[in-house]
Amino acid sequence: MDHEQKRTAAGIREAIAHAPLPHVHRARIRHRNHMAVPWHEVTDCDDMLAIDADLDDKSSIICRAGLLLLAGGTGSWRVRDCMNKIAGVLGVTVSAAVSLTTIECTCIDGHTSFSEVISLHTTGVNTERIRLMEQFTREVQARGDTFTVREFHDRMDAIERTPGNYAPWAVGLAAAACAAFVFLLGGGPIEMGCAFVGAGLGNFTRRIMLDRRLTHFVCIGVSVAVACLAYLGCLSLLSFVVSGALDHEAGYIGAMLFVIPGFPLITSGLDIAKLDFRSGLERLAYAVAVIVVATLVAWLVAMVVELSPDEFAAQGLSAHVQLALRLIASFVGVFGFSMMFNSTLEMAATAGVVGALANTLRLSLVDFASMPPEAAAFVGATCAGLMASVAATKTAFPRISITVPSIVIMVPGLYMYRAVYYMGVFDTIDAMEWTIRAVMIILFLPMGLGLARALTDPDWRYCS
Repeated sequence: MDHEQKRTAAGIREAIAHAPLPHVHRARIRHRNHMAVPWHEVTDCDDMLAIDADLDDKSSIICRAGLLLLAGGTGSWRVRDCMNKIAGVLGVTVSAAVSLTTIECTCIDGHTSFSEVISLHTTGVNTERIRLMEQFTREVQARGDTFTVREFHDRMDAIERTPGNYAPWAVGLAAAACAAFVFLLGGGPIEMGCAFVGAGLGNFTRRIMLDRRLTHFVCIGVSVAVACLAYLGCLSLLSFVVSGALDHEAGYIGAMLFVIPGFPLITSGLDIAKLDFRSGLERLAYAVAVIVVATLVAWLVAMVVELSPDEFAAQGLSAHVQLALRLIASFVGVFGFSMMFNSTLEMAATAGVVGALANTLRLSLVDFASMPPEAAAFVGATCAGLMASVAATKTAFPRISITVPSIVIMVPGLYMYRAVYYMGVFDTIDAMEWTIRAVMIILFLPMGLGLARALTDPDWRYCS
């Protein structure tokens, strides 16, 4: 290259270096970390019967069905069972590894195999989604050999696009069932009323943030802070008209119990019972992370406003009145949690009845039979599982939509918070005591459900 050509090339490079960037590069572009799968675009033969389609198209149907069910929050055993049933109709063998948010699937047809990995962008609970997917699976078993590939995906499109059963304000009111939890923990009308306001505003905030796809744990932390501060604000306002209202600060713990991850806690135990350690341990890690974030935020609020987790004042109720009120409070609490899980009113009412009977039995065993709380939790969870089995048979509701909400009310959220609080103030002995008590009860809850499941569900009873 001669001297003139070098000068020209240098000038071009300088012009490019100083040229303004196109507008598209200056704009702020947001990319999804988890890209959506265009299911209708990855299939080769939409109008062909699915049983005659290529293996990759069959795999897309099987994997998408499993992913939709996983998005409902159910355990890995049910996800794999759904995939196996659809694979059986399509004439292929499927081997799947299921975790909290991911499915790794290999479909085998003769000497040909096809593997794919699909993921959710977040996790959550949607019992209505579980019910719709169970209906879809039964429909596939009945006449799936007449569906085209497009018809399979159209049906799953309809399930995926089904809106939630409740608006954010209704979900907020459902979380206000934490007032029932406060009563079961020993609180009175003042604690219950303030917890009603705090939990309602907290869960309303969380729902609004989740609808805008904000980061999961940020939503949890902010909603807990809102709930605790709303409780204290309500208590402060009440103190102007009720003398001694500020002495009822212990109930603020109940205002944050709507974030207790009952579904992943219970399903983690059931997955581990079926030797699915990958899914079980991931669910357990997620549940522990939620609990840690929620309790630490609540502890920070308590430190700022100088609160301590004191015992509730005795209410002085007779045994018969207390028994009746426990039945009512347990029903309300379970009903509210079921609504937060997007259950229909019929499913929520069914779970409420089961939870009211099982939880009242648990509390009565502790109070009147001097049974250790851990053993009583095992008995209560077993009874809930047995009653849920009968209810699921009579109503065709998903069993998990009845069992888990009915025993979420037994999860010792108060124990967990006290454990973190005493860690924060370096009271090691009390921190260890409350941690051990909480862990023991949490371990016995899935054990009770597992026993009931083994007694009543032949498919679940065996390893294969």
